[in-house]
Amino acid sequence: EEFADMSNAQHPTYVHLCSLAREGSTLASIGALLSWDQETYMPPAGADGRASQMSVLAGLIHERRIDPKIGEAITVCEAQVGKTIAPESPEAANIREMRRDFDLATKLPRSLVEDWAKTTSQANDVWKKARAQRKFKDFAPWLEKVFALARQKAGCYGWDSTGEPYDALLNLYEPGVTAREVETVFTPLRKRLADLIARVAASKSKVDTKALSIPVDPAVQHAFNIAMLGAMGFDLNAGRLDVTTHPFCEGLWAGDTRLTTRYKGDRWVDALYGTLHEMGHGHYEQGLPKGDETIGGTPLAEAISLGIHESQSRMWENFVGRGRPFVDWLLPQLKKKYAKGFAKVKAPALYAAVNTCTPSFIRVEADEATYNMHVMIRFELERAVLRGDLAAKDVPGEWNAKYKEYLGVKVPHDGVGCLQDIHWASGLIGYFPTYTLGNLYAAQLWETIGKKNPKIETQIAKGDFAPLKKWLNKNIHTHGRRYRAAELCKRLTGKPLSADPLMRHLEGKLSAVYGI
Repeated sequence: EEFADMSNAQHPTYVHLCSLAREGSTLASIGALLSWDQETYMPPAGADGRASQMSVLAGLIHERRIDPKIGEAITVCEAQVGKTIAPESPEAANIREMRRDFDLATKLPRSLVEDWAKTTSQANDVWKKARAQRKFKDFAPWLEKVFALARQKAGCYGWDSTGEPYDALLNLYEPGVTAREVETVFTPLRKRLADLIARVAASKSKVDTKALSIPVDPAVQHAFNIAMLGAMGFDLNAGRLDVTTHPFCEGLWAGDTRLTTRYKGDRWVDALYGTLHEMGHGHYEQGLPKGDETIGGTPLAEAISLGIHESQSRMWENFVGRGRPFVDWLLPQLKKKYAKGFAKVKAPALYAAVNTCTPSFIRVEADEATYNMHVMIRFELERAVLRGDLAAKDVPGEWNAKYKEYLGVKVPHDGVGCLQDIHWASGLIGYFPTYTLGNLYAAQLWETIGKKNPKIETQIAKGDFAPLKKWLNKNIHTHGRRYRAAELCKRLTGKPLSADPLMRHLEGKLSAVYGI
């Protein structure tokens, strides 16, 4: 896995190009900080002012990113690839990715960029209130506004003649992937998952999950989760954990990665595994070479794709966190911190409890087997709304119908239904498929890691997470956007992306838990 180091080519125009890119990234990090503040500590009355701030800043960032000097420098550097810059070098990849970013940015007018930033900031605030009050009708007009702007963005970006508008937005998060390709992966996977879920439902085995609902004060949970982050290698000197409505990770800059989670007193397990999920993102952000003075602020210091990013969060949450070795290590920590409630809990029972397969309403709290059904529902709905086949006001009805069809559950209200995710309010349309792609990448990478390091489970059982983190840092994080997701997967695993590793993982685990 040791790929070539940075080449020695440091063409003066290339150095200048990196400095220009760094300026835009610095401004973008300020915007990310404003967004983080809005979701954590900003007073409710500050929403309108923040929307205006975000709009102005978005315009400034856009102008910086479409500066003709950047385009001119890219052209000069492209001419040097194959001459002073080696075609397979990191610099060549950096030039390729800066060309991609510049071409995408120049397709958007500043007015649309500013309108997008202001509208999504306002929509976020409306969504929070609508979710709390379970009133979709209050959010519906804003959902329509966001999707209308998303259609405009897609039109500016354009898409292949055989594709659709969704492709233009999906490309922002998973470069080169189309909606049709996602559909080709999702359709057979949904059938395999549905069959597995049905087999579990038919099983006579019942799993005792009472340990998952042992009451724990949220403040105590927060302290415990911070301790878990430190024990698992997240650098708390360069990051922090806060509370928000919808958990997320924000990698602001070198030395500053913010994680968030949420708490319920009677569901310590949801906050813990949600924190592990965001920690996986945080490991990626802290592992990127953002502090490198030569490439910080350029694509070589950014994540490859959201699918690869999600592979990191899902790996730490599920392949590590829900594995028996981790549970064996975790339980003594729980007993030490939550002495009374966990005194009688046994590791085999806790392992089974955190690996149940039970259809539910909430995506971020869903088990591994049913989780992808949640993602597929959102993919189908946002694709339909973007095409104009489904009106925004009709989303709740279609949402509830699909939850009944795919998961067999009746959604009681919109608060746990179509209002549960922040993504559409934030304008993250085209994002959802990356969650399932992340699960697929995680499973394939996990099999490879197990072959490369047969001691990995023994290490985890002892609370030694450093070898895993080191492997991920070296083979994924440090390369930034040098390799596209599919290429990196092939380089590391020797195979193109496949659903088979994920199904082997799920079938093996659930067979053990349910005896199917």
